Amino acid sequence: MAGIYIHIPFCRKACSYCDFHFSTLQKSRPEFVVALNKEIELQKNFFPQNTSIETVYLGGGSPSILDESELKSIVTALQRNFPLSQVQEFTLEANPDDITPEKLNSWMQSGINRLSIGIQSFREVDLALLNRAHSSQQATDSVIFAKQAGIHNITIDLMYGLPGLSLKDWEENLRQAINLEVSHISMYALSVEEKTRLAKEVQSGQTIIPPDELYEQQFFLMAEILQKAGFEQYEISNFAKPGFRARHNFAYWNGVPYLG
Repeated sequence: MAGIYIHIPFCRKACSYCDFHFSTLQKSRPEFVVALNKEIELQKNFFPQNTSIETVYLGGGSPSILDESELKSIVTALQRNFPLSQVQEFTLEANPDDITPEKLNSWMQSGINRLSIGIQSFREVDLALLNRAHSSQQATDSVIFAKQAGIHNITIDLMYGLPGLSLKDWEENLRQAINLEVSHISMYALSVEEKTRLAKEVQSGQTIIPPDELYEQQFFLMAEILQKAGFEQYEISNFAKPGFRARHNFAYWNGVPYLG
């Protein structure tokens, strides 16, 4: 058993809180894909013979920003160099504004069977604060489109501890997620990382981070609400319906070999 992780370091916008490796400049994307495919070939003997690849994860950045030909070439390179016939979970991280019926069909044809959608919040004020590229309506529509296309293994990201986010606001966010009937939710507390736009806003007093007590209240509220809604909290930040734990991340925690 083993897994493969591929990082796609491109985004449409720079989220105010993010300190991951990414670029909003798209001109080097074609060259990156060519180099990535060469690297995939160079690593084809990374695993011992007869190793079963059970999970593939495309993260970022924003892998959903890739066009159909770019994604197809990456998947083809993987198929050519690794035994993927036993893959049980093939995840693509996606932003709501990238999700269209046409792209969904293309992704499914490439073997993707799980989406990780970076919603973060269903409130416009929060999305503006975080400098997200999508709207609240796109957040909702992205899940609906995915389910209509036939992808039912869907996880969404939500953030708590946001400036101005009350307990009532947070509960409404949770209720919207539950009503969309997703199978998995990852919950992240807002953290202020050095050299981000958010850090500068906090330092200047433009943005006020909530007190730790509110973080704590929102954490325990989400645990209570989601467990009552049938979700199992199997890791600090992750809640899943029965049978929908993230296989790829679970493999990391159990020390399963992986190639990044």
